[in-house]
Amino acid sequence: MSIQEIAVSNNQKKHLLRAITDEAVLYQEDNGDLVVDVASYLELKAGAEIGPIEDIIGDVALDFTAAYFVFS
Repeated sequence: MSIQEIAVSNNQKKHLLRAITDEAVLYQEDNGDLVVDVASYLELKAGAEIGPIEDIIGDVALDFTAAYFVFS
């Protein structure tokens, strides 16, 4: 299982939580980290040129071969 860890601001975390409400895609751990299931996220953004994560975090290169993104 591969994980891509990405540092984001608290403001970006709040935007992500508002943009993705499906808990099968994104959930918040007890320590405040946000975890995204990459396969579910790809299904969510299917057909869209840019997804909500790319829109919010900007230039960070996402590795879609990873199983999870962890935003801390």
